[in-house]
Amino acid sequence: MIPDLPFDARDILATLEPWVLCESPTHDAAAVNRMMGVAARDLALLGATVETIPGRMGLSDCVRARFPHRDRDAPGILVLGHLDTVHPVGTLGSLPWRIEGDRAYGPGILDMKGGNVVALAAIRALAAAGIETPLPVTVLFTGDEEVGSPSTRDLIEAEAARHAFVLVPEPGQPENGVVTGRYAIARFDLEALGRPSHAGASPHEGRSAIRAMARKILAIDALSDADCTVSTGIVSGGQWVNCVPTVCRGQALSMAKRQADLDRGVERMLALSGEEDGVRFTVSRGVTRPVWEPDAGCMALYERARALSKALGQPLPHRSAGGGSDGNFTGANGVPTLDGLGPLGQGYHTLEEHVLIETLPQRARLFAALLANLGGTGRP
Repeated sequence: MIPDLPFDARDILATLEPWVLCESPTHDAAAVNRMMGVAARDLALLGATVETIPGRMGLSDCVRARFPHRDRDAPGILVLGHLDTVHPVGTLGSLPWRIEGDRAYGPGILDMKGGNVVALAAIRALAAAGIETPLPVTVLFTGDEEVGSPSTRDLIEAEAARHAFVLVPEPGQPENGVVTGRYAIARFDLEALGRPSHAGASPHEGRSAIRAMARKILAIDALSDADCTVSTGIVSGGQWVNCVPTVCRGQALSMAKRQADLDRGVERMLALSGEEDGVRFTVSRGVTRPVWEPDAGCMALYERARALSKALGQPLPHRSAGGGSDGNFTGANGVPTLDGLGPLGQGYHTLEEHVLIETLPQRARLFAALLANLGGTGRP
């Protein structure tokens, strides 16, 4: 059944605007919690029972919403999204909410507030039409995905295990594509400990942690190959310009299509630890996302989505993608997962982040069709 539901891009944009205007960078827990409040209110207006799950590790709370259903406790559909962004508070000054032609701009609009709002638009349209989904629907919004989900992985995995399917409205792929697998990702903490001295009077008595870190960054870059990439993204060190810096810290990221390649990359990164020229350099492993390779359940879910999209007049190619998502956890754990169901656009994580407006109702239509059909006739 393909429900004939009206979706208006203007209505979706009207809901999306306050979400984008509520800036929510991961490390500002208060800001992300304000965004959780905006989302919780919209979910409550849709008739969901909403609960706030307290955060930990200094990160934000989460919001879980369960919608009324005759089989409320049966394994259902989990809509999994994050409300944190990489953009610091104040980014609206450089990337204001605006509509230009066929594009809507704003921090986090593509990754992934637009997709979250699309999912809510689908739920709203089904309810307005009096269409009950074959399976109960739960929405889980988290607030630390952009830093690897260190405080929510256990919650995500536990919630997904209670469901039959997971739908992730992360940004869509080119040519109306979706994601059926994601690369493995590992993060690393870097630390160089040197020896202090006066930078002007006795510079040669010291051992610069910054200089050592710079050399190690070049060594880290050299580890990248076709199967496993490694890059350093954060560096900070020193306190006084007239002191040889004693401490320098950084963070690096590794990504691979296969778990074996990531494991090899991790081994090579950890081997960089050691002491050289009086500076102690330490690499410690941070949070990791496992590789998600599509299994039979995932592909059955995709084929169902592809058939629905074809009936709606749209192709639906699929691919494994770089850039982690919380779908890594659910897919790797064997819960049938379909990712990349959000709108299309470009520039996420940049000051050109935007969605293509016409894809908002298109993706809402597909999302509604999935909710209305999963577990029903032709269930995967």
